[in-house]
Amino acid sequence: MRYQISGKQIDIGEALQTHVKEELGAAVQKYAERPTDANIIFSKSANEFVCEATVHLSTGLTAQAKAHAHEIYAAFDGCCEKMEKQLRRYKRRLKDHHRERAEPVELLGASSYILASDETEGDSEPESLQPIIVAEMESKIPSLSVGEAVMQMELAGAPVLVFRNEAKSGLNVVYRRDDGNIGWIDPQQ
Repeated sequence: MRYQISGKQIDIGEALQTHVKEELGAAVQKYAERPTDANIIFSKSANEFVCEATVHLSTGLTAQAKAHAHEIYAAFDGCCEKMEKQLRRYKRRLKDHHRERAEPVELLGASSYILASDETEGDSEPESLQPIIVAEMESKIPSLSVGEAVMQMELAGAPVLVFRNEAKSGLNVVYRRDDGNIGWIDPQQ
């Protein structure tokens, strides 16, 4: 795992860097498979030290934690505990969902398009109502239960996930609402 340890207007010594690599490496390796890189930033806010850590995993998960303390080592230890707790919860959720599943997730192919933004000057009318396609990509739509779709969306940190509902064989959407809850769109067949 690659580490980027830095301080905002704080000198980070070699001993602290070694402590961070050992402790965070042990915590992440315990619950996550194939971590790719970690970014740890130390800063000072009034009389407290602040530690912010972000760990990227090869599965696409990005785990983040932040802690405050009067000592820099205590700030890191608090941050490391939060990171470990978050990774433990995700690992447990993954195990619970995969225990019920007898076969791997089926993926359907779909096209994904990026459309040009509509930047019309003043009151002028657009030449055509057809959007301009900037890029076309291949996407995969997983076949999941609603619970698995919500978990997958949260793990990916995505605001929305389109999936094929295993129970009804139709396309569904789950999304994060502005109030923090999860919305689910299940069209009538």
